[in-house]
Amino acid sequence: MSLKGTVTTAPRRVSPSRRGQGVAGWTLVLPSILVLLVVVAVPIGYGFYLSLTSYNPVETTGPKFHGLTGYLQVLTSGEFWDALRVTVLYAFGTLALTVPAALGLALLVNGKFPGVALFRGAMYLPRVVSLVAVSMIWLWLYSREGYFNHLLDLVGLGPVEFLTDEATALPSLIVMRAWKALGGSMIIFLAGLQTIPKELIQSAAVDGAGRFRTFRHVTLPLLMPITTYVVVVDLIYLAQSFSEIYILTSGGPLGSTTVVNMLVYKEAFENFKLGEASSMAFVLFCMIFALAYANVRFLSRGKK
Repeated sequence: MSLKGTVTTAPRRVSPSRRGQGVAGWTLVLPSILVLLVVVAVPIGYGFYLSLTSYNPVETTGPKFHGLTGYLQVLTSGEFWDALRVTVLYAFGTLALTVPAALGLALLVNGKFPGVALFRGAMYLPRVVSLVAVSMIWLWLYSREGYFNHLLDLVGLGPVEFLTDEATALPSLIVMRAWKALGGSMIIFLAGLQTIPKELIQSAAVDGAGRFRTFRHVTLPLLMPITTYVVVVDLIYLAQSFSEIYILTSGGPLGSTTVVNMLVYKEAFENFKLGEASSMAFVLFCMIFALAYANVRFLSRGKK
């Protein structure tokens, strides 16, 4: 009779150097994790808790839990849906101006001509300037004594109340925001154009395709991932717009430029309804996420 020995494997030992690398890695990452928890996770969690309560900071009773009542009030509020309509018009109106213009400028500066680097820098400059500073400049441009009305006076059209007329307030904001975003989107499109292999463009030319057909059937499909990125990222930023609207119109006239973030601000800091304001903020977050996801799915069809 033979005895079969059992094979045992010794536990793997981690070398001191590997253990030291792991400790060093966690030591470097831990401060960032703590900052994210304190600055991002905790405020979001507390905001979600407030959205389930009725809370007026002026009162001494503190938050009163009422579950999803705040969300139901938001979804049945005509004021919220009016603000959401303005937000959608503002976001997509700005995108409708920015994306085609940025792509056209990127095609222009993709070539080589004297001063192209200076032109690129000048177009990108508004992107790096503070939105508050840009808003203050455009506030003067749109004023009765501003540059735009001065030009209209020269051609005899008279002054226009750009920011105090319901018909012109929102379009004026859209033009300003499109100008602010134009340079950054142009640079992103330019980066995408420069990654397209020149052999494909040359092959299309050899096959007899003109510039328009080459752009439509070669350049544009290859730029679809870049276009998706520009649209989705700009849409997320535009749906959260606040500072430029607060400076230029404060949501007026008669609520014609009151976006959802402006309504959240008024509910929280003018009406002192922090619970309702938090509910609006989270409803807006869900809608932005759904809208961004739908845009990604729709624009991604161009890749297939």
